[in-house]
Amino acid sequence: MKYLHTMVRVTDIERSLAFYRDALGLEVLSRRDHEAGRYTLVFLAAPGNHEAQIELTYNWPKEDGSAETYSGGRNFGHVAYAVDDIYATCRRLMDHGVTINRPPRDGRMAFVRSPDLVSIELLQK
Repeated sequence: MKYLHTMVRVTDIERSLAFYRDALGLEVLSRRDHEAGRYTLVFLAAPGNHEAQIELTYNWPKEDGSAETYSGGRNFGHVAYAVDDIYATCRRLMDHGVTINRPPRDGRMAFVRSPDLVSIELLQK
């Protein structure tokens, strides 16, 4: 058995890419826009580690223009990434306007949230 990815539903694909790609620093591995199904899938991973991926699933607005809304399930905790320099990572996130919900007071761990309120844990390598 091999871990493939974690899927997260998002409400705004561009805002989510600004977070996961630009602020958090993940690489986009692929993007698939499915016109017939009216959804977009974007797979991302940490640079140099494509084994653990995150899949962003964006369901396009309905024919009437209304968009999907999601609330976090209680059975989902967080996505975690090990980083080389937790302080530099937090600085890059803050430079992109991301609030650090739990700063790395101990130099080991920090938490931030994506635009869709998915909790991201950052751990010092």
